Amino acid sequence: MKIIYVLLDGVGDLPHPDLQGKTPLDFAHTPNLDKMTKNGAMGEVISVGKGIAPESDIAVFNMLGYKFQHAEYAGRGVIEAIGTGIDFKDGDLALRGNFATLDDAGIIIDRRAGRKIEKEDAIAISKEIENKVKFSEPGVSVVVAPTIGHRVVVRIRCEGKSLSSEITNTDPAYARVDGMGIAKAVGDYFKIERCLPLKDIPNAALTATLVNEFTEQSLKIMRESATNQKRKQEGKKLLNSILLRDAGNHYPKVVPINDLYSMRFSCIVDMPVEIGIAEILKMKTFNAGGLTDYEEKAQVAARAMETENAIYVHLKGPDEFGHDGDAIGKMKNIEEIDKRFFGTILDNIDTSKVSVVVSADHSTPCINKGHSDDPVPVLVSGDSVKKDNSVRYTEMNAKIGSIGLLEGAQVLKTAIQLIK
Repeated sequence: MKIIYVLLDGVGDLPHPDLQGKTPLDFAHTPNLDKMTKNGAMGEVISVGKGIAPESDIAVFNMLGYKFQHAEYAGRGVIEAIGTGIDFKDGDLALRGNFATLDDAGIIIDRRAGRKIEKEDAIAISKEIENKVKFSEPGVSVVVAPTIGHRVVVRIRCEGKSLSSEITNTDPAYARVDGMGIAKAVGDYFKIERCLPLKDIPNAALTATLVNEFTEQSLKIMRESATNQKRKQEGKKLLNSILLRDAGNHYPKVVPINDLYSMRFSCIVDMPVEIGIAEILKMKTFNAGGLTDYEEKAQVAARAMETENAIYVHLKGPDEFGHDGDAIGKMKNIEEIDKRFFGTILDNIDTSKVSVVVSADHSTPCINKGHSDDPVPVLVSGDSVKKDNSVRYTEMNAKIGSIGLLEGAQVLKTAIQLIK
């Protein structure tokens, strides 16, 4: 049994007026996905839990079969710190950050500072902050590590003291609930929030104070930065704030994925959060070009079936269009993935020997511009799978598919049973 397991980041959606009241999946021309759907069975997945609009980290863990008790989850900050290669140890505080743009009144006018951020600008600003921030507590140091686009990881260390993860986010678009990041409705006139201790436990108040000191000082440093003066002259959005969320203070302890499934499981991933998950689950990682090198990713995945039982492929594209509210762009990206990735997959595998599972980590509806708790489609396709008369990979076909409604942590086990 061999499986190519593809997660289309944020591909689930809701009907949109720009697409004649259809979803991007439904409106898109996807002959390769449709061919695969006719050779398989469909269902729906709630990746983390009913009523939870999850962040990608906890959603991917669930979609790979890991259902954490909320309080024991390490937090996205830790996952991205590991994925970025930062020196991190238990007792450090790791946070995921966004470079964002504020107006003169302190209103967040762009949570991603235009999204397209030159690497040299992100590095220069980060180094300035690292060098100039001074904490009130002795023995405190900070690492500010930009990753891809607007994304950044912040690690705070206090020598001799273990910092607490029980603090609130400064990013107003996400809440922290029992260790998990939960997306909130995105609106106008948001401001950076003050970090507060969530529990009366040792060092929670100290940790919140350090985060607030970092935020207050970094705002001044970024405002006066020569990098931002240059960006302003060039008409670019300013990197004048960092929104922090998803605190964590310990390395996660989990069963390696090969032990969980008794398979040789590998992956193709690009983003720091996914690289961190792969590292934590002890998954072999294949290099397969950049974010949109879809043909190369498909070819590498198909070749991996010569040595591996399973490969997990995470394709980022649809999610970003969802966050931008661009339904037409999301639909076109789905068409591009269908042609370049799934078309190449079908050209390079024998469906009597290799099955393909397609789903998503969560929905990112364009009308919401953020993650939602809406179910996502799941397809298990291959010659050995009992067909259920599904004809297209869409939300509507998923609702009437024979697989029914699954939790994210059930997907792989269910797919293996259907393929057997």
